[in-house]
Amino acid sequence: MAVGTDPKRMRERMVSEQIEARGVTDERVLAAMRKVPRHLFVQEALAAHAYGDSALPIGHGQTISQPYIVALMTELLEVKPGMTVLEIGTGSGYQAAVLAEIGCEVYTVERQRSLYAIARERLLEMRYFKVKCKLDDGTLGWPEEAPFDRILVTAGGPSVPEPLLEQLADPGIMIVPVGRSKRSQELVVLRKKDGSFTEERHGGVAFVDLVGMHGW
Repeated sequence: MAVGTDPKRMRERMVSEQIEARGVTDERVLAAMRKVPRHLFVQEALAAHAYGDSALPIGHGQTISQPYIVALMTELLEVKPGMTVLEIGTGSGYQAAVLAEIGCEVYTVERQRSLYAIARERLLEMRYFKVKCKLDDGTLGWPEEAPFDRILVTAGGPSVPEPLLEQLADPGIMIVPVGRSKRSQELVVLRKKDGSFTEERHGGVAFVDLVGMHGW
């Protein structure tokens, strides 16, 4: 980041102008977004852009999502302290850190070895001990730790992976981008109750591909 910049002030501005202004109201989410140092989750060369209103590349064709999308998905999850959350697609580790700040126990799966290693080390150094990382095919979930109160998928696939449906607690909420291509994904919220699922759609999004046995 540029000399003289104040990350805390930049986070406050990010939350005010990009997140609250677009309708996110959950105080736990807003507080977490104000606290997590987003600039430490991107490459040093891109740190000056960390609080901008856009996704940023993190290598291997992956991205750290736009701040508003992180906040929106977190709010739609309706998380509370103490809940277990399965995240598919660790990426930089930023989303997992936001969930951990809220007080969730986070289980996050990443398929890219180098991203997994970097994120795991970063989260440990930042003392996010509520986050457990795994290198694996995320579309298979994390069956030995299931069921999960919430499941968050941060990549888009052609359909909702069946193993994830099975690993969602009852009651529970899952959020997953679904679509036949990056240009036609929709953010889907699935609610499980008494063995049945209901579905809500929250507009178009553009995520990287969900790659794996139950993805692309």
